[in-house]
Amino acid sequence: MIWLASLVALLPFLAAFAGMLLGPSLTRLLGGRPGGSAPLRNGPALIACLPIAVSLVLAAFAAFAVWRDPGERTGTLTLIETGSVPIRVGLQVDGLSAVVGLMVCCVALAVQVYSIAYMRDDRRYSSYAAFISLFTAAMLLVVYAGDLLILYAGWEVMGICSYFLIGHHWEDRANSRAAVKAFLVTRLGDVGFLIGILVLGIGAGTFEIDEILRKAGALPDTTVTAAALLLLAGVAGKSAQFPLHTWLPDAMAGPTPISALIHAATMVAAGVYVVARLYAVFVAAPAALAVLGVVAVISMVGSALAALAQDDLKRVLAYSTISQLAVMAAGLAVGAESAAIFHLLTHGAFKALLFLAAGCVIVVAGSNMLAHYGGLRRGMPITFWSMTVGLAALAGVPPFSGWFSKDSVIEAAQHAALHGGESSSAFTAPTGWFAYTPLYVERADPVAPLPEVAYRTTHVDVPGGVAWLVYLGLLLTVALTAAYAMRAWLMTFFGEPRGTYEVREPSRFMSWTVGVLAVPAAILGFFGLGAEELRPHVGAALLSLLLVVLGGGAAFLVWNRDPALDPARALGPARPVFARAFYVDELYAMAIVRPVQALARQVVVFDGRRVDGAVVGAGRGARRLGGILRVPQNGNVQNYLTGLLAGVVVIVAGVVIFL
Repeated sequence: MIWLASLVALLPFLAAFAGMLLGPSLTRLLGGRPGGSAPLRNGPALIACLPIAVSLVLAAFAAFAVWRDPGERTGTLTLIETGSVPIRVGLQVDGLSAVVGLMVCCVALAVQVYSIAYMRDDRRYSSYAAFISLFTAAMLLVVYAGDLLILYAGWEVMGICSYFLIGHHWEDRANSRAAVKAFLVTRLGDVGFLIGILVLGIGAGTFEIDEILRKAGALPDTTVTAAALLLLAGVAGKSAQFPLHTWLPDAMAGPTPISALIHAATMVAAGVYVVARLYAVFVAAPAALAVLGVVAVISMVGSALAALAQDDLKRVLAYSTISQLAVMAAGLAVGAESAAIFHLLTHGAFKALLFLAAGCVIVVAGSNMLAHYGGLRRGMPITFWSMTVGLAALAGVPPFSGWFSKDSVIEAAQHAALHGGESSSAFTAPTGWFAYTPLYVERADPVAPLPEVAYRTTHVDVPGGVAWLVYLGLLLTVALTAAYAMRAWLMTFFGEPRGTYEVREPSRFMSWTVGVLAVPAAILGFFGLGAEELRPHVGAALLSLLLVVLGGGAAFLVWNRDPALDPARALGPARPVFARAFYVDELYAMAIVRPVQALARQVVVFDGRRVDGAVVGAGRGARRLGGILRVPQNGNVQNYLTGLLAGVVVIVAGVVIFL
């Protein structure tokens, strides 16, 4: 099993290596060319798609094996002695990593296939596809890692891959600035993340995830709380949560398939995954869960309001991602880790679908702006129905996948709010995909399989005020999500056309990929019915459905008054505030960017006038002193004889006078 997981992560890495070195050469060998008329004969496309397709098959085998025989499989490839805490280069496969790894491979393959047509005219397609493969390999390393430092390696590789992919079209300054912003903001969070890993590993005496989870409850409260809070800094950066969320909307400047990959399967998903993987640490630090809950509420409500006022379709989806990730974080804050991971999976399906469908619309319309669309459903039926499924899943319309997962989170938050912040969950391991067996099931033999039926109960203590805040924030977010999803749907596909372009389906590679992704976005929710805590609950389901109807209905009524106008006009004076995401970027520019720039200018002036002045002055003084000293060494023999005679006279005079 461990070697199977190793191959799943290794194949995309080898594809990246081969794509960088052999992509253009293989293209010529096969008779194709980047942007040619035969994309299947394009060498870089073959290098990109075939390895990830094999990884998908292997990941499916691993997931099926874990489903048939629940339990944890670990293996050590090598051990690195450091003189203190050793680093175990090993992998871990259990229900959580198996299902998330499968999701990552599915989305990555869809993005690679979609990109064959989307990037066919790009001269640097080979490096683009190679970086996608490396991005995928890094995320799979995070998913399957059995050691925190190995996880951190994949975590950082994703950061540099996001920089190169967001800034792929570096000729456009907006892309370059967005790439730099994403890199710097996420690096800021990663500083805390690395320190948190070191605190946790040194405190536990090991970086092995299994051992840390077993020892989490026995660690000093100060150590585990400090480590959990520091880890949350990295999670906030990677998963674009307040206050490190500002990079994600700007990252929409990159190619649309990259947006789908980042938002659905890599990068932003990594933060939520790490909290779930180390959940025992966070359970042992209630203060960290409380902070996570407050941050989640601010992120989910604020981003949903921002999405409601955006003019750019991709920015609508970007703020939607921030909001939906906050829903997952809220579930983790109230103890609903299974529901949070379930929502991570369903979100991966429908958000990949939404971004790739948006790419189809953008290719046809030649614009990202909602105001340039309208009436597209007639000429783009595949894109229309696929995006309808994706938006319905996003809004939580039953029976689409998002409804099941979001209902589970709301039910857990309701339980925590009504029971004074205490949350608990239990499930039968053989039917649950998310069995964190090392955390909750004690076994005499850790290698032995689980018993036929194993139950897990998790108790999370969250302050009652935080639980109520999370619950009410979730309810408000459901209504706002339905409103902005309805607005985007109506402005894109209904009303009169507002452009002069030809309305048609794009390349079959693009439209068929979108059509295939619509299937899991529609039915994935039914796979959670096997676990008790993931089944719909009547009270929460009816309440969320009512809020969906209110939010979506309000957007429809405003639009229906004049379909030629933007329903966001109903926001009135608040619209500019929402459109600028509450001016957080401007606040950062005023409080951080401008002072740093002013300080940098002063440093430049000081460097020029003082440091450079001292260096130049020292050089000039040395030259002048050298000029004086070289006078007696000018090569004139007469001067030498005159000096010699003068010296002799001085010596004789001295002898006569003093002796």
